[in-house]
Amino acid sequence: MSASLGRLLIVDDDPYLLEQLTWALKGRFTVSAARDGPQGRALCEAEPDLYLFDLRLPPSNQVREGLDLLRHVRRRDPEATVVMMSGEGERAHALEAVSLGAFDFFQKPIDTAELLLILHRALERRRLVVENRELRREAGASPAAGSPSSALVGRSPAMRRLLREIEKVAGSDASVLLQGESGTGKELVARAIHASSARKDRAFVAVNASALPESLAESELFGHEKGAFTGAVASRPGRFELAQGGTLFLDEIGTLSPAVQSKLLRAIESREIERVGGQRSIPVDFRLVSATNEDLEARVADGRFREDLYYRINTIPIAIAPLREREGDIPLLAEHFLERVCEREGLPKKRFSAAALARLEAHAWRGNVRELSHAVELAVLFCEAPEIGEEDLPRSLRPGRAARTAAPKSYAGAVEDFERRLLTDAIAAAGGVKAEAARRLGLDANQIKYLCRKFGL
Repeated sequence: MSASLGRLLIVDDDPYLLEQLTWALKGRFTVSAARDGPQGRALCEAEPDLYLFDLRLPPSNQVREGLDLLRHVRRRDPEATVVMMSGEGERAHALEAVSLGAFDFFQKPIDTAELLLILHRALERRRLVVENRELRREAGASPAAGSPSSALVGRSPAMRRLLREIEKVAGSDASVLLQGESGTGKELVARAIHASSARKDRAFVAVNASALPESLAESELFGHEKGAFTGAVASRPGRFELAQGGTLFLDEIGTLSPAVQSKLLRAIESREIERVGGQRSIPVDFRLVSATNEDLEARVADGRFREDLYYRINTIPIAIAPLREREGDIPLLAEHFLERVCEREGLPKKRFSAAALARLEAHAWRGNVRELSHAVELAVLFCEAPEIGEEDLPRSLRPGRAARTAAPKSYAGAVEDFERRLLTDAIAAAGGVKAEAARRLGLDANQIKYLCRKFGL
Protein backbone atom coordinates (compact mmCIF):
# COMPACT_ATOMS: atom_id res chain seq x y z
CA MET A 1 0.00 0.00 0.00
CA SER A 2 1.32 3.46 -0.90
CA ALA A 3 1.94 6.13 1.72
CA SER A 4 0.92 8.79 -0.78
CA LEU A 5 -1.88 11.16 0.18
CA GLY A 6 -2.91 11.47 -3.47
CA ARG A 7 -1.74 12.15 -7.02
CA LEU A 8 -0.54 15.68 -7.76
CA LEU A 9 0.20 17.23 -11.17
CA ILE A 10 2.55 20.26 -11.19
CA VAL A 11 2.94 22.44 -14.29
CA ASP A 12 5.62 25.17 -14.17
CA ASP A 13 8.16 26.36 -16.73
CA ASP A 14 10.98 26.95 -14.22
CA PRO A 15 13.02 23.71 -14.10
CA TYR A 16 14.67 24.61 -10.78
CA LEU A 17 11.36 25.43 -9.10
CA LEU A 18 9.81 22.29 -10.58
CA GLU A 19 12.62 20.19 -9.13
CA GLN A 20 12.29 21.95 -5.75
CA LEU A 21 8.54 21.36 -5.61
CA THR A 22 8.83 17.74 -6.70
CA TRP A 23 11.49 17.08 -4.06
CA ALA A 24 9.50 18.83 -1.31
CA LEU A 25 6.20 17.10 -2.08
CA LYS A 26 7.12 13.63 -3.32
CA GLY A 27 7.22 12.22 0.22
CA ARG A 28 3.56 13.15 0.67
CA PHE A 29 2.13 12.96 -2.86
CA THR A 30 2.66 10.93 -5.99
CA VAL A 31 3.98 13.76 -8.14
CA SER A 32 3.97 14.12 -11.94
CA ALA A 33 5.34 17.27 -13.58
CA ALA A 34 5.25 19.20 -16.86
CA ARG A 35 6.95 22.39 -18.09
CA ASP A 36 4.38 23.76 -20.54
CA GLY A 37 0.68 23.82 -21.35
CA PRO A 38 0.63 20.99 -23.95
CA GLN A 39 2.57 18.62 -21.68
CA GLY A 40 0.27 19.54 -18.83
CA ARG A 41 -2.84 18.78 -20.90
CA ALA A 42 -1.44 15.37 -21.79
CA LEU A 43 -0.80 14.51 -18.14
CA CYS A 44 -4.30 15.68 -17.19
CA GLU A 45 -5.59 12.57 -18.97
CA ALA A 46 -4.48 10.55 -15.92
CA GLU A 47 -6.99 12.53 -13.80
CA PRO A 48 -4.84 13.27 -10.73
CA ASP A 49 -6.42 14.18 -7.40
CA LEU A 50 -4.92 17.69 -7.28
CA TYR A 51 -3.49 20.15 -9.81
CA LEU A 52 -0.84 22.83 -9.17
CA PHE A 53 -0.43 25.25 -12.13
CA ASP A 54 1.67 28.34 -12.74
CA LEU A 55 -0.15 31.21 -14.44
CA ARG A 56 2.51 31.95 -17.09
CA LEU A 57 3.41 28.91 -19.17
CA PRO A 58 5.04 28.16 -22.52
CA PRO A 59 4.61 28.26 -25.42
CA SER A 60 3.35 31.88 -25.17
CA ASN A 61 4.56 32.55 -21.60
CA GLN A 62 1.38 34.56 -21.14
CA VAL A 63 -1.13 34.41 -18.30
CA ARG A 64 -3.73 33.02 -20.67
CA GLU A 65 -1.79 29.74 -20.92
CA GLY A 66 -2.31 28.98 -17.22
CA LEU A 67 -5.91 30.13 -17.33
CA ASP A 68 -6.58 28.06 -20.45
CA LEU A 69 -5.10 24.99 -18.72
CA LEU A 70 -7.38 25.67 -15.74
CA ARG A 71 -10.39 25.94 -18.07
CA HIS A 72 -9.38 22.68 -19.78
CA VAL A 73 -9.26 20.80 -16.47
CA ARG A 74 -12.56 22.28 -15.27
CA ARG A 75 -14.26 21.33 -18.55
CA ARG A 76 -13.08 17.74 -18.09
CA ASP A 77 -14.18 17.71 -14.44
CA PRO A 78 -16.23 20.66 -13.14
CA GLU A 79 -15.34 19.61 -9.58
CA ALA A 80 -11.56 19.35 -10.17
CA THR A 81 -9.41 20.81 -7.39
CA VAL A 82 -6.84 23.21 -8.85
CA VAL A 83 -4.35 25.45 -7.01
CA MET A 84 -2.68 28.26 -9.01
CA MET A 85 0.75 29.87 -8.53
CA SER A 86 1.42 33.50 -9.38
CA GLY A 87 4.33 35.90 -9.33
CA GLU A 88 4.39 39.33 -7.72
CA GLY A 89 2.06 41.83 -9.35
CA GLU A 90 -0.28 39.15 -10.70
CA ARG A 91 -2.86 39.26 -7.93
CA ALA A 92 -5.64 40.37 -10.29
CA HIS A 93 -4.96 37.39 -12.60
CA ALA A 94 -4.87 35.05 -9.62
CA LEU A 95 -8.27 36.32 -8.52
CA GLU A 96 -9.52 35.71 -12.06
CA ALA A 97 -8.31 32.11 -11.71
CA VAL A 98 -10.32 31.77 -8.48
CA SER A 99 -13.38 33.12 -10.30
CA LEU A 100 -12.85 30.43 -12.98
CA GLY A 101 -13.00 27.72 -10.34
CA ALA A 102 -9.48 27.46 -8.88
CA PHE A 103 -9.61 26.28 -5.27
CA ASP A 104 -6.88 28.67 -4.12
CA PHE A 105 -3.63 30.32 -5.17
CA PHE A 106 -0.40 31.37 -3.55
CA GLN A 107 2.23 33.88 -4.51
CA LYS A 108 5.85 33.11 -5.28
CA PRO A 109 8.51 32.80 -3.88
CA ILE A 110 7.59 29.41 -2.51
CA ASP A 111 6.88 29.00 1.20
CA THR A 112 6.76 25.23 1.60
CA ALA A 113 4.78 25.33 4.86
CA GLU A 114 2.12 27.58 3.32
CA LEU A 115 1.96 25.43 0.18
CA LEU A 116 1.55 22.23 2.19
CA LEU A 117 -1.26 23.80 4.21
CA ILE A 118 -3.08 24.85 1.02
CA LEU A 119 -2.58 21.42 -0.57
CA HIS A 120 -3.85 19.59 2.50
CA ARG A 121 -6.95 21.77 2.54
CA ALA A 122 -7.39 21.18 -1.19
CA LEU A 123 -7.06 17.42 -0.64
CA GLU A 124 -9.73 17.55 2.06
CA ARG A 125 -12.01 19.44 -0.32
CA ARG A 126 -11.34 16.81 -2.99
CA ARG A 127 -12.22 14.05 -0.53
CA LEU A 128 -15.55 15.72 0.23
CA VAL A 129 -16.31 16.09 -3.48
CA VAL A 130 -15.55 12.42 -4.18
CA GLU A 131 -17.55 11.21 -1.18
CA ASN A 132 -20.60 13.26 -2.10
CA ARG A 133 -20.34 12.20 -5.75
CA GLU A 134 -20.24 8.55 -4.65
CA LEU A 135 -23.15 9.10 -2.29
CA ARG A 136 -25.24 10.60 -5.09
CA ARG A 137 -24.28 7.71 -7.39
CA GLU A 138 -25.23 5.10 -4.79
CA ALA A 139 -28.47 6.90 -3.98
CA GLY A 140 -29.43 6.77 -7.65
CA ALA A 141 -28.34 3.19 -8.22
CA SER A 142 -31.36 1.64 -6.57
CA PRO A 143 -34.00 2.62 -4.05
CA ALA A 144 -32.37 0.51 -1.36
CA ALA A 145 -28.77 1.54 -2.04
CA GLY A 146 -28.65 3.99 0.84
CA SER A 147 -30.62 1.96 3.36
CA PRO A 148 -28.93 1.16 6.67
CA SER A 149 -29.20 -2.59 6.07
CA SER A 150 -27.18 -2.26 2.84
CA ALA A 151 -24.35 -0.35 4.52
CA LEU A 152 -24.05 -1.93 7.97
CA VAL A 153 -23.15 -5.61 8.24
CA GLY A 154 -24.15 -7.83 11.15
CA ARG A 155 -26.95 -9.84 12.73
CA SER A 156 -25.97 -9.66 16.38
CA PRO A 157 -28.48 -8.30 18.92
CA ALA A 158 -26.33 -5.16 19.23
CA MET A 159 -26.44 -4.57 15.46
CA ARG A 160 -30.17 -5.24 15.21
CA ARG A 161 -30.75 -2.74 18.01
CA LEU A 162 -28.59 -0.18 16.22
CA LEU A 163 -30.52 -0.60 12.97
CA ARG A 164 -33.82 -0.10 14.79
CA GLU A 165 -32.50 3.09 16.37
CA ILE A 166 -31.34 4.40 12.98
CA GLU A 167 -34.80 3.78 11.52
CA LYS A 168 -36.45 5.59 14.43
CA VAL A 169 -34.28 8.72 14.30
CA ALA A 170 -33.84 9.04 10.51
CA GLY A 171 -37.16 10.83 9.97
CA SER A 172 -36.39 13.48 12.58
CA ASP A 173 -34.23 16.58 12.28
CA ALA A 174 -33.12 16.33 15.91
CA SER A 175 -29.38 16.35 16.65
CA VAL A 176 -27.83 12.91 17.16
CA LEU A 177 -24.77 12.07 19.25
CA LEU A 178 -23.02 8.81 18.31
CA GLN A 179 -20.91 7.34 21.08
CA GLY A 180 -18.51 4.49 20.63
CA GLU A 181 -14.88 3.41 20.61
CA SER A 182 -12.55 4.34 17.81
CA GLY A 183 -13.08 2.17 14.73
CA THR A 184 -16.67 1.12 15.49
CA GLY A 185 -18.04 2.79 12.35
CA LYS A 186 -19.56 6.01 13.64
CA GLU A 187 -19.30 7.76 10.26
CA LEU A 188 -20.96 4.78 8.56
CA VAL A 189 -23.86 5.04 11.03
CA ALA A 190 -24.11 8.78 10.35
CA ARG A 191 -24.26 8.09 6.61
CA ALA A 192 -26.97 5.48 7.19
CA ILE A 193 -29.04 8.02 9.13
CA HIS A 194 -28.60 10.53 6.31
CA ALA A 195 -29.41 7.96 3.59
CA SER A 196 -32.68 7.05 5.33
CA SER A 197 -33.74 10.66 5.92
CA ALA A 198 -35.67 13.18 3.85
CA ARG A 199 -32.31 14.90 3.27
CA LYS A 200 -30.79 11.93 1.42
CA ASP A 201 -30.66 13.75 -1.94
CA ARG A 202 -28.64 16.62 -0.46
CA ALA A 203 -25.03 16.76 0.69
CA PHE A 204 -23.49 14.69 3.47
CA VAL A 205 -20.47 16.63 4.76
CA ALA A 206 -18.13 14.83 7.17
CA VAL A 207 -15.62 16.75 9.30
CA ASN A 208 -13.01 15.23 11.61
CA ALA A 209 -12.80 17.96 14.25
CA SER A 210 -9.53 16.61 15.69
CA ALA A 211 -7.83 17.07 12.29
CA LEU A 212 -8.66 20.79 12.13
CA PRO A 213 -5.80 23.06 13.29
CA GLU A 214 -7.17 25.37 15.99
CA SER A 215 -6.19 28.46 13.98
CA LEU A 216 -8.21 27.29 10.96
CA ALA A 217 -11.13 25.48 12.58
CA GLU A 218 -13.49 28.48 12.49
CA SER A 219 -12.69 29.18 8.84
CA GLU A 220 -13.15 25.52 7.85
CA LEU A 221 -16.50 25.19 9.62
CA PHE A 222 -18.02 28.63 9.10
CA GLY A 223 -16.15 29.92 6.03
CA HIS A 224 -14.36 33.23 5.65
CA GLU A 225 -14.60 36.48 3.74
CA LYS A 226 -11.93 37.90 1.47
CA GLY A 227 -9.20 39.57 3.52
CA ALA A 228 -10.29 38.01 6.82
CA PHE A 229 -6.71 36.84 7.41
CA THR A 230 -3.42 36.53 5.56
CA GLY A 231 -3.97 34.34 2.51
CA ALA A 232 -7.75 34.82 2.40
CA VAL A 233 -7.71 36.14 -1.17
CA ALA A 234 -11.30 35.18 -1.88
CA SER A 235 -14.46 34.46 0.08
CA ARG A 236 -15.04 30.79 0.72
CA PRO A 237 -17.99 28.90 2.24
CA GLY A 238 -17.41 26.62 5.22
CA ARG A 239 -18.72 23.14 5.94
CA PHE A 240 -22.05 24.42 7.28
CA GLU A 241 -22.81 26.09 3.96
CA LEU A 242 -21.60 23.06 2.00
CA ALA A 243 -24.05 20.95 4.00
CA GLN A 244 -26.97 23.26 3.14
CA GLY A 245 -30.16 21.20 3.12
CA GLY A 246 -28.24 18.05 4.06
CA THR A 247 -26.39 16.52 6.99
CA LEU A 248 -23.27 17.79 8.76
CA PHE A 249 -21.29 15.07 10.55
CA LEU A 250 -18.84 16.32 13.20
CA ASP A 251 -16.56 13.50 14.30
CA GLU A 252 -14.53 13.78 17.52
CA ILE A 253 -16.56 16.84 18.49
CA GLY A 254 -15.04 16.88 21.98
CA THR A 255 -11.75 18.22 20.57
CA LEU A 256 -13.22 21.57 19.44
CA SER A 257 -11.82 24.67 21.15
CA PRO A 258 -14.03 26.78 23.46
CA ALA A 259 -14.29 29.55 20.84
CA VAL A 260 -15.51 27.14 18.15
CA GLN A 261 -17.86 25.46 20.64
CA SER A 262 -19.46 28.87 21.25
CA LYS A 263 -20.00 29.53 17.53
CA LEU A 264 -21.30 25.99 17.03
CA LEU A 265 -23.87 26.49 19.80
CA ARG A 266 -25.09 29.70 18.15
CA ALA A 267 -25.37 27.94 14.77
CA ILE A 268 -27.46 25.14 16.29
CA GLU A 269 -29.74 27.51 18.19
CA SER A 270 -30.24 30.23 15.57
CA ARG A 271 -29.67 28.25 12.34
CA GLU A 272 -27.42 31.12 11.26
CA ILE A 273 -23.66 31.43 10.90
CA GLU A 274 -21.20 34.24 10.31
CA ARG A 275 -18.11 33.71 8.21
CA VAL A 276 -14.77 34.71 9.69
CA GLY A 277 -14.37 38.40 8.90
CA GLY A 278 -18.03 38.65 7.88
CA GLN A 279 -20.58 41.23 8.97
CA ARG A 280 -23.80 39.44 8.07
CA SER A 281 -25.64 36.35 9.24
CA ILE A 282 -26.12 33.53 6.74
CA PRO A 283 -29.14 31.22 7.21
CA VAL A 284 -28.19 27.55 7.20
CA ASP A 285 -30.38 24.45 7.02
CA PHE A 286 -28.64 21.32 8.27
CA ARG A 287 -29.13 18.19 10.34
CA LEU A 288 -26.29 17.75 12.85
CA VAL A 289 -24.90 14.32 13.67
CA SER A 290 -21.96 14.37 16.09
CA ALA A 291 -19.67 11.60 17.28
CA THR A 292 -17.20 11.04 20.07
CA ASN A 293 -15.10 8.27 21.57
CA GLU A 294 -14.61 10.28 24.76
CA ASP A 295 -16.69 10.74 27.91
CA LEU A 296 -18.23 14.13 27.14
CA GLU A 297 -19.95 14.27 30.51
CA ALA A 298 -16.52 14.10 32.16
CA ARG A 299 -15.27 16.88 29.87
CA VAL A 300 -18.29 18.97 30.86
CA ALA A 301 -17.56 18.32 34.54
CA ASP A 302 -13.95 19.52 34.27
CA GLY A 303 -14.88 22.55 32.14
CA ARG A 304 -13.41 21.42 28.81
CA PHE A 305 -16.76 21.17 27.02
CA ARG A 306 -19.72 23.52 27.24
CA GLU A 307 -22.65 22.06 29.15
CA ASP A 308 -25.25 23.92 27.08
CA LEU A 309 -23.66 22.65 23.86
CA TYR A 310 -23.57 19.10 25.22
CA TYR A 311 -27.32 19.08 25.75
CA ARG A 312 -27.91 20.59 22.30
CA ILE A 313 -25.94 17.91 20.44
CA ASN A 314 -27.16 15.08 22.69
CA THR A 315 -30.86 15.29 21.84
CA ILE A 316 -30.79 11.68 20.62
CA PRO A 317 -27.87 9.59 21.95
CA ILE A 318 -26.94 6.38 20.13
CA ALA A 319 -24.33 4.00 21.55
CA ILE A 320 -22.41 1.84 19.07
CA ALA A 321 -21.19 -1.44 20.53
CA PRO A 322 -17.53 -2.45 20.16
CA LEU A 323 -16.83 -5.43 17.92
CA ARG A 324 -16.03 -7.68 20.89
CA GLU A 325 -19.67 -7.32 22.01
CA ARG A 326 -21.13 -8.20 18.59
CA GLU A 327 -21.24 -11.97 18.88
CA GLY A 328 -21.40 -13.72 15.51
CA ASP A 329 -20.73 -10.60 13.42
CA ILE A 330 -17.00 -11.12 12.86
CA PRO A 331 -17.36 -13.87 10.19
CA LEU A 332 -20.02 -11.81 8.38
CA LEU A 333 -17.85 -8.70 8.41
CA ALA A 334 -14.74 -10.64 7.38
CA GLU A 335 -16.56 -12.14 4.37
CA HIS A 336 -17.95 -8.70 3.47
CA PHE A 337 -14.49 -7.09 3.52
CA LEU A 338 -13.00 -10.08 1.66
CA GLU A 339 -15.49 -9.72 -1.19
CA ARG A 340 -15.04 -5.94 -1.32
CA VAL A 341 -11.22 -6.06 -1.47
CA CYS A 342 -11.19 -8.79 -4.14
CA GLU A 343 -13.62 -6.78 -6.29
CA ARG A 344 -11.70 -3.52 -5.82
CA GLU A 345 -8.33 -5.08 -6.63
CA GLY A 346 -9.66 -7.14 -9.56
CA LEU A 347 -8.66 -10.42 -7.87
CA PRO A 348 -10.36 -13.82 -8.20
CA LYS A 349 -12.76 -14.58 -5.38
CA LYS A 350 -11.09 -15.98 -2.27
CA ARG A 351 -12.37 -17.71 0.85
CA PHE A 352 -11.26 -18.10 4.46
CA SER A 353 -10.30 -21.45 5.87
CA ALA A 354 -12.21 -22.56 8.96
CA ALA A 355 -9.04 -22.14 11.02
CA ALA A 356 -8.51 -18.57 9.75
CA LEU A 357 -12.10 -17.61 10.60
CA ALA A 358 -11.69 -19.14 14.06
CA ARG A 359 -8.52 -17.10 14.54
CA LEU A 360 -10.37 -13.92 13.53
CA GLU A 361 -13.19 -14.68 15.97
CA ALA A 362 -10.74 -15.27 18.82
CA HIS A 363 -8.95 -11.93 18.41
CA ALA A 364 -9.73 -9.03 20.79
CA TRP A 365 -10.03 -6.37 18.01
CA ARG A 366 -9.07 -3.34 20.07
CA GLY A 367 -9.29 -1.32 16.83
CA ASN A 368 -12.81 -2.68 16.22
CA VAL A 369 -14.27 -2.90 12.69
CA ARG A 370 -11.54 -0.67 11.24
CA GLU A 371 -8.83 -3.04 12.48
CA LEU A 372 -10.69 -6.06 11.10
CA SER A 373 -11.07 -4.40 7.71
CA HIS A 374 -7.35 -3.64 7.58
CA ALA A 375 -6.42 -7.19 8.64
CA VAL A 376 -8.61 -8.71 5.91
CA GLU A 377 -7.16 -6.37 3.29
CA LEU A 378 -3.60 -7.39 4.23
CA ALA A 379 -4.53 -11.07 4.15
CA VAL A 380 -6.11 -10.76 0.68
CA LEU A 381 -3.16 -8.85 -0.79
CA PHE A 382 -0.52 -11.26 0.57
CA CYS A 383 -2.35 -14.55 -0.02
CA GLU A 384 -1.67 -16.08 -3.45
CA ALA A 385 -3.93 -19.12 -3.03
CA PRO A 386 -7.73 -19.22 -3.39
CA GLU A 387 -8.05 -19.96 0.34
CA ILE A 388 -6.76 -17.66 3.08
CA GLY A 389 -5.24 -19.71 5.86
CA GLU A 390 -3.96 -18.83 9.33
CA GLU A 391 -0.48 -18.29 7.91
CA ASP A 392 -1.80 -15.54 5.61
CA LEU A 393 -3.19 -13.43 8.44
CA PRO A 394 -1.19 -10.49 9.87
CA ARG A 395 1.50 -11.64 12.29
CA SER A 396 -0.41 -10.38 15.33
CA LEU A 397 -3.15 -12.94 14.50
CA ARG A 398 -1.04 -15.93 13.50
CA PRO A 399 -0.93 -19.20 15.50
CA GLY A 400 1.65 -19.45 18.23
CA ARG A 401 2.01 -15.72 18.75
CA ALA A 402 0.36 -15.84 22.18
CA ALA A 403 2.67 -18.64 23.29
CA ARG A 404 5.75 -16.77 22.09
CA THR A 405 4.56 -13.60 23.81
CA ALA A 406 4.09 -15.41 27.10
CA ALA A 407 7.59 -16.92 27.02
CA PRO A 408 10.52 -15.03 28.54
CA LYS A 409 12.21 -12.81 25.98
CA SER A 410 15.13 -10.46 25.61
CA TYR A 411 14.90 -6.69 25.98
CA ALA A 412 15.15 -6.35 22.18
CA GLY A 413 12.27 -8.81 21.72
CA ALA A 414 10.08 -6.90 24.16
CA VAL A 415 10.82 -3.65 22.30
CA GLU A 416 9.90 -5.32 18.99
CA ASP A 417 6.59 -6.50 20.43
CA PHE A 418 5.82 -3.01 21.68
CA GLU A 419 6.72 -1.45 18.31
CA ARG A 420 4.54 -3.98 16.47
CA ARG A 421 1.52 -3.33 18.73
CA LEU A 422 2.00 0.44 18.52
CA LEU A 423 2.24 0.37 14.73
CA THR A 424 -0.72 -2.02 14.30
CA ASP A 425 -2.93 0.08 16.57
CA ALA A 426 -1.94 3.31 14.79
CA ILE A 427 -2.72 1.87 11.34
CA ALA A 428 -6.06 0.54 12.59
CA ALA A 429 -6.94 3.91 14.19
CA ALA A 430 -6.05 5.65 10.91
CA GLY A 431 -8.42 3.42 8.95
CA GLY A 432 -5.58 1.57 7.25
CA VAL A 433 -4.04 4.78 5.85
CA LYS A 434 -0.35 4.42 6.60
CA ALA A 435 0.43 8.06 5.79
CA GLU A 436 -2.02 9.14 8.50
CA ALA A 437 -0.61 6.55 10.92
CA ALA A 438 2.88 7.92 10.24
CA ARG A 439 1.68 11.46 10.96
CA ARG A 440 0.16 10.40 14.28
CA LEU A 441 3.34 8.59 15.30
CA GLY A 442 5.67 11.37 14.14
CA LEU A 443 7.33 9.17 11.49
CA ASP A 444 8.31 10.02 7.93
CA ALA A 445 7.36 7.96 4.87
CA ASN A 446 10.62 5.95 4.80
CA GLN A 447 10.43 5.08 8.50
CA ILE A 448 6.89 3.70 8.35
CA LYS A 449 7.67 1.77 5.14
CA TYR A 450 10.65 0.14 6.88
CA LEU A 451 8.61 -0.76 9.97
CA CYS A 452 5.72 -2.17 7.93
CA ARG A 453 8.13 -4.37 5.99
CA LYS A 454 9.85 -5.41 9.23
CA PHE A 455 6.61 -6.55 10.87
CA GLY A 456 4.83 -7.78 7.74
CA LEU A 457 2.06 -5.18 7.91
